[in-house]
Amino acid sequence: MELTIYIDGQFVPEPEAKVSVFDHGLLYGDGIFEGIRFYNGRVFKLTEHLERLWDSARAIMLTIPMTMAEMEAALLETIRRNGLRDGYIRLVVTRGKGNLGLSPDRCPKASVIIIAATIQLYPPEAYERGMTVVTVATRRMAPAALSPAVKSLNYLNNIMAKIEANLAKADEGLMLNEEGYVAECTGDNVFIVKRGEIFTPPIYAGSLRGITWQAVLDIAADMGLKVNVQSLTRYDLYTADEFFLTGTAAEVIAAVKLDNRVIGDGKPGPITNRIIARFRELTQSTGTAIY
Repeated sequence: MELTIYIDGQFVPEPEAKVSVFDHGLLYGDGIFEGIRFYNGRVFKLTEHLERLWDSARAIMLTIPMTMAEMEAALLETIRRNGLRDGYIRLVVTRGKGNLGLSPDRCPKASVIIIAATIQLYPPEAYERGMTVVTVATRRMAPAALSPAVKSLNYLNNIMAKIEANLAKADEGLMLNEEGYVAECTGDNVFIVKRGEIFTPPIYAGSLRGITWQAVLDIAADMGLKVNVQSLTRYDLYTADEFFLTGTAAEVIAAVKLDNRVIGDGKPGPITNRIIARFRELTQSTGTAIY
């Protein structure tokens, strides 16, 4: 099916969806984005995603050329024009067209692109058996260089880590920060379960402030589980009873092996499975109505 894409106020067929070769998002990775899921005719956590997009824009001094309400309306209309009830939105804001110079001052107006499509990050059997993870040599970008809280178009740090994971024939790559503490995987936040308690690294360790990450923290609190946001090492993951990852595209998925060490009994754990079930209930019953 040919998709309809939103670009700067217009809805165009996919073959006509083009950006300038002088767009600084292309030339320098100068821009921001959000990945957003919608289920059963509802966009999950839309307000939270838009607020994070605006925070990213503010951090890099990028002016989004529309209001949040206008962005929401354009996003919902993009889904409608593609006739979808379940899928994935890629919302991109680039610095816009400029020249070959580095300075963003040469880009008079940012560009907004909205893509609505279907997505399957991992096959269904991966959710049943759990994932294999390997620690990669590529360290997560330090906050003093570029804050991981900014969801920028420059994902080369994560891509280099993903290449290592692929070469190791692992499903995912675990990234550490410069101090050797667990940051995140190449596109997912990290959680472990130990003696019935949940542990996850703090944002300042080098991970994105995940929307699904926060949803899982809320789910765990509703379930009466104790949650500890603290620094973690690989030792903590090796000796965990359960290990799972969260992300908009990945949702919630168990990891059962890290660096050839079996986690727990080598199967998705009971607490992980309970959280997955509750998360799926939320995605099917909450969110901003599309139609």
